[in-house]
Amino acid sequence: MSELREINFDGIVGPSHNYAGLSPGNLAATGNAGAASHPRAAALQGVAKMRANLALGLVQGVFVPHPRPDHAWLATLHTNFADADTFLKARALSASAMWAANAATVSPAPDCGDGRCHLTVANLVTMPHRSHEWPATLAQLRLAFADPAFAVHAPIPAPFGDEGAANHMRLADRHGAGGIELFVYGSGGGPFPARQHLEACRAVARAHRLDPARVLYVEQSPQAIAAGAFHNDVVAVANERILFAHEQAFADRDATHAAIRALMPEVEIVEVPAAAVSLADAIGSYLFNAQLVTPADGAPTLIVPGEARDNARVWQWLQGHLAGNGAIRRVEVVDVRESMANGGGPACLRLRVVADPATIDPRFLVDDARLDRIADVIERHWPETIHAEAIGDPALIARIETAHRALLEAMELAELLD
Repeated sequence: MSELREINFDGIVGPSHNYAGLSPGNLAATGNAGAASHPRAAALQGVAKMRANLALGLVQGVFVPHPRPDHAWLATLHTNFADADTFLKARALSASAMWAANAATVSPAPDCGDGRCHLTVANLVTMPHRSHEWPATLAQLRLAFADPAFAVHAPIPAPFGDEGAANHMRLADRHGAGGIELFVYGSGGGPFPARQHLEACRAVARAHRLDPARVLYVEQSPQAIAAGAFHNDVVAVANERILFAHEQAFADRDATHAAIRALMPEVEIVEVPAAAVSLADAIGSYLFNAQLVTPADGAPTLIVPGEARDNARVWQWLQGHLAGNGAIRRVEVVDVRESMANGGGPACLRLRVVADPATIDPRFLVDDARLDRIADVIERHWPETIHAEAIGDPALIARIETAHRALLEAMELAELLD
């Protein structure tokens, strides 16, 4: 008998990690534009987060960084890295594929009409620096999930923007049971772009052969988008029976909660009131861009960034919830400050896949020993610092490309170098 487990696939932070401020609506990214980044520290923080997941008894996987600069993308624009202007250089060098929550939307086999786990790679068409990620992501997904237990789909075509699991939630009694799926979309008209289109959500649901009666399409609050919640996972996260959300996460809070309860009466909605934690505090601390997980001991656990502990109002709410014996029983704090400075918290760095680990290409699964090997490559090859003015430096580019190759060779994934 196969055993369906939730596997967290984290993106390894790439050697080109830098702060170019490429993402309008992502307040951390634009606020830190031009600052010096620390790719080696960023990647090692990610490895430490994965080790913490393993210590909780979770199954852990990885996705590798994409080749950077993206010479193939520049070629489609009839230029090369040396000749490209600064605008294109920065977008060709972006390490944003580290945020694996945007890699794909995933529907576990129990939800899908054909009994397979379906993954649709996100097109990310709204932002130029992310719009060219999907071919390299698709190559990894097709390698990692080549087993017949999976169906891996090409992206939804433009102009329908799709940003993957960051705008998708699933609720179920347990990971391996059938559940309901929530697709959260945005509407335009605010100061920042709404990145997830309703039509993309509907297309993904059709591709995954989901039962329409078990699917909800929920509009994200325009107020949340305007406040900097560029993805739903900045204001809401779900795990098994628990939905953890800000009071202002959804455009129609009451109707959303009622629809969820109608499909799943046993749901536990943990809502943080705006009076206790404002949208600004929630977004600044990434309280909801946390990993809500079920560890080996069964106690629902929220993995938050250090910024959540640093915010007095957020930390006070969390401690009160724990003291009140709420649905979330434990809070773990991780340091992902380098990712946070570019607008990505713990949840951004991972894609959740419910599957039998035996059906996954083992090169994409890690234990402590494999993380040791990855960390060794990072320590030897990743740049320590990247200054904004160094983006076009040929020596930096050569080091980034050497580091990428060294990692893929160490992980025996050389076919991804083609």
